Amino acid sequence: MAKPYLTGGCRVQLGYGLAQVQKLKLALTPQLRQSLAVLQLSAVDLVAFLQQQADENPLLNVDARDELAWLGDEERRAEARGEPTEDDAVDWAAYLEDPGFRESAAAWSEDEDPLARATRSDKTLFSVLAEQLRYASVSEPVRRAALFLAGNLTDAGYLDVSLEEAAAASGTDVVTMRQALDVLQSLDPPGVGARDLRECLLLQLARLEPRDALAEAIVRDHLEDLAAHRLGRIAAALGVHESDVQRAVDRIRALNPKPGLAYASDDVRYIVPDVFVERVSGEYVVILNDRILPRITINAAYRRLLSDSADRDARRYVEERLNAALWVVRSVEQRRLTLFRVTQAIVQRQRDFLDYGIARLKPLTLRDIAEMTGLHESTVSRATANKYVQTPRGLFAFKFFFGGGVETASGAASAESVKARIRALIEGEDKKRPLSDQKLADLLAQEGIAIARRTVAKYREELGIPPSSKRRRYD
Repeated sequence: MAKPYLTGGCRVQLGYGLAQVQKLKLALTPQLRQSLAVLQLSAVDLVAFLQQQADENPLLNVDARDELAWLGDEERRAEARGEPTEDDAVDWAAYLEDPGFRESAAAWSEDEDPLARATRSDKTLFSVLAEQLRYASVSEPVRRAALFLAGNLTDAGYLDVSLEEAAAASGTDVVTMRQALDVLQSLDPPGVGARDLRECLLLQLARLEPRDALAEAIVRDHLEDLAAHRLGRIAAALGVHESDVQRAVDRIRALNPKPGLAYASDDVRYIVPDVFVERVSGEYVVILNDRILPRITINAAYRRLLSDSADRDARRYVEERLNAALWVVRSVEQRRLTLFRVTQAIVQRQRDFLDYGIARLKPLTLRDIAEMTGLHESTVSRATANKYVQTPRGLFAFKFFFGGGVETASGAASAESVKARIRALIEGEDKKRPLSDQKLADLLAQEGIAIARRTVAKYREELGIPPSSKRRRYD
């Protein structure tokens, strides 16, 4: 039993009790979570998601569009541009039946992606080296040892095991393994088989005609100074003029520090735009890229079970699967409408960029688009995540259009436009007397862009441009 106690001269009784309280709370149902997840997917990821849903739900049919289904989108885009459409369009069926077309397309497999064929190569670094070793004039033990070393190269073409370790692992003596390494390093691409960057560059310099003794000395003894662009110190140490060091450095920088990457087997990933923005009669039209999305339908055979089946469990199962399928369809359509509204708002705010280029890109935040569309900021963030838009100015990630800015004499300017101006100033500078960050800030201030030196340094680093001390040339 609760005991009373005194506070401020009043007796207070403590105890337990039940009370009803009304309050609002957002409940994230599984369907709502799914809708938010679909909104965040790119077009390519959405295709994979729909296929997964079709595998799990027998009521959901996901059919790939016909090979010529994209013509529907193109016709709509052509109509928007005022170009000929159905009435005077090409007879595609007759065109595809033309013998000339069949002959030109015969080299392609029906199931093969032409883009994948364009970039695919069956050659690997090991196969290239093995082919050269087949015709090398060396003894069989040295050839086998060289093949062993070739199989232990990194993707960049470096040997990351010692000769002693390689000899012990292959059952070969160290002398034979050293001969094998000399053979391997004489093969193409130049620099392959090196054990560090210094050796890789020296191997490539050794093949140059005529030999550049100064460049070899710089790599052998002053690689750290070269990385720090301390050309004056290198010139003093070697007793040569700074202009000679500059010419040698230019030659060194033309070498390939990772010769094996030319045969790397990484898959090429293509960027597929989720939205197209096209200029039509002076206005910008937003067109969603629906051509890569499959066609979604509900399996009619299961729908009939709802009315024909007397099995209660079967009907309950079909109802559950039907509701899940309908939620997928609604989520996809909601994603489409939200993406369209957000893109229209971005186009409206960034009209000057589309008309005149990067110099007219405006600062933009998620809140700005949220207020224009009546959506929540988190919804705008999900709608623009992992997505790209194709514009007359090029292909951009949606996040490109969002960012802070700085105040200028003519109004606010985005960070990207300021970066573009910094890049232009650096490209036009005197390379013998490069512009310091403070000088860049002063020049921008003269143009009405007042930013601090540290902000200039930050933008320069984001552009991947080294400081003035490393940009100076001694020609």
